[in-house]
Amino acid sequence: MLIASQLEPTYARTVYPCFDEPAMKATFNIRIVHDPSYVALSNMPAIDVSEMKDENGSLWTVTTFNTSLKMSTYLTAFVICDFDYVTRTERGNEIRIWARKEAVKNGYVDYALNITGPIFSFLEDLLNVSYPLPKTDLVALPDFGAGAMENWGLMTFQESSLMYLPSDKFTSRKAMIAIILSHELGHQACEMLRHFFFLFKWFGNLVTMNWWNDLWLNEGLASYFEYLGATFVEPKLSLDKIFYDHVVQPVLMEDNEIGVRSLSESEDKIKGSFSLMSLFDSITYNKGASITWMLSGFLTEKLFIRALTSYLKEFSFSNANQDDLWTHIQMVVDAQDEVQLPASVKQIMDSWTCQKGFPVLTLNLTTGTISQEQFLNKKNENNTDSYNNTWIIPISWMRNGSSQPLMWLDKRSKVFPEMQVSESEYDWILLNVNLSGYYRVNYDQLNLKRLARLLENDPKAIPAVSRFQLIDDVFALTQFGYIQIETALELTKYLSREDELFIWNVVLLNLVPENLESTLKNYEVYPLLKKYLLKRMLPIYHYYAGFIRQNVHALEDDYFAQVYLEKLFATACWLGLQDCLNLSSELYAKWMDNPEYK
Repeated sequence: MLIASQLEPTYARTVYPCFDEPAMKATFNIRIVHDPSYVALSNMPAIDVSEMKDENGSLWTVTTFNTSLKMSTYLTAFVICDFDYVTRTERGNEIRIWARKEAVKNGYVDYALNITGPIFSFLEDLLNVSYPLPKTDLVALPDFGAGAMENWGLMTFQESSLMYLPSDKFTSRKAMIAIILSHELGHQACEMLRHFFFLFKWFGNLVTMNWWNDLWLNEGLASYFEYLGATFVEPKLSLDKIFYDHVVQPVLMEDNEIGVRSLSESEDKIKGSFSLMSLFDSITYNKGASITWMLSGFLTEKLFIRALTSYLKEFSFSNANQDDLWTHIQMVVDAQDEVQLPASVKQIMDSWTCQKGFPVLTLNLTTGTISQEQFLNKKNENNTDSYNNTWIIPISWMRNGSSQPLMWLDKRSKVFPEMQVSESEYDWILLNVNLSGYYRVNYDQLNLKRLARLLENDPKAIPAVSRFQLIDDVFALTQFGYIQIETALELTKYLSREDELFIWNVVLLNLVPENLESTLKNYEVYPLLKKYLLKRMLPIYHYYAGFIRQNVHALEDDYFAQVYLEKLFATACWLGLQDCLNLSSELYAKWMDNPEYK
């Protein structure tokens, strides 16, 4: 038997009578009467354990917990279980990780225990806020719909988010755990800053949003911090690439559909708890994190963290809305003169949080003109009513390999004389370097040809995340009717020189259909795809096939190999690469000889 609570957003009212609103904070005294063979956990440490008899003479245990800090109802929590725990103390905060007895005995939660303390300390030092609770319990639940929840002092997780089997040689699980842990701990500081990285979740707990319409303040900020925290714990993971691949790119695919909402909605638009649950979506988490990343980029991380620290200090144990955050950022910006903004922080950020969707920038580099419009599917008749949305857009850019000062596009269209290119085919421009802004770029033919030539001659002249984004942008522009597929394919000619799996993955997602059967039936396409792709795939295929034949353990720290090799190899086999078919037969035969063979 096991009991665990999940009260976010509106379920505290089903446990005890309350005004179940995030802005109505209180202290809580909790006492739990339970079977003596179980242990009871809550937000605070137990201060008394006694016995009582019921009217049938049966013995029960009464666990009484210390009075909680001032907090929102949705963060109260309890777990009654017969689990074991491992523990360590970090800066006076006792950290216990609870799980099924055999999981603890086998060491499955040791990895999580080793990184939890350091993530807490990292967040405390970064934000200059100290964690206010004497203990933190993290509980691994065999079955849990929410994935993880940052209840203050008693975080709950799906087992798979917290357990690392020492035999899981591969790091993708490790990365997952580091990311989810950071997220939740982050919350503890905004109750503490709230989704800091599932360990980052304490920050939503310290400063909670006024109401659920600003949920992204909790979740989006935490999702941003979770990547900072995970990089700190697992420096070998290239988390900037993982961030764009797992966070920014997927939400750009989604944030252009009819009916998609804006990041921050007005309260009256969100009525009833049905639509509350729908706020816990990728717009809140991923768009929130992407926009936070962009904000941190144009402010500089130093100013951003300085503003967050003052925001946390002012609103600890109370509530805030997005305007409060903009005010604190504005104060920090006004107090220095290195970073100059074209408008107030509120005007800039409201254009990203209060409008749906995102812009696409169209360039004409002969004249140096850049214009913006909302990125919508031009092939879809319903999209003809062009929205008049404009954004205030930070443009990071490089010319011929050297970074240029940040520019701003604050109206529909603007001429940037510094962006006019010369006659020389070696004069090229790249915008939105490393996907630092939440938008797509539609280059003119001239510049695209120059970028395609550059990629063929020297692909590393363009940073990896920018190569990823170039390819993702051209295929999205093709799909939505902005450019022809031939233009997109120009940028894939260089691929025999591409050694990054996450870039190959975005190519294959666009060129190789999910349903392979349907393409086999399309006889015209298959031979062309085979001829075009196979010769370009050979170098990266042979590179990884070598590891799989000789030294598969060398791939343990290669996160993308664990996530994306399967797609690469499946495609090579599907396209009939003989070496790939041989390799799979060899591996299968080895497995048949020895079922333990991994």
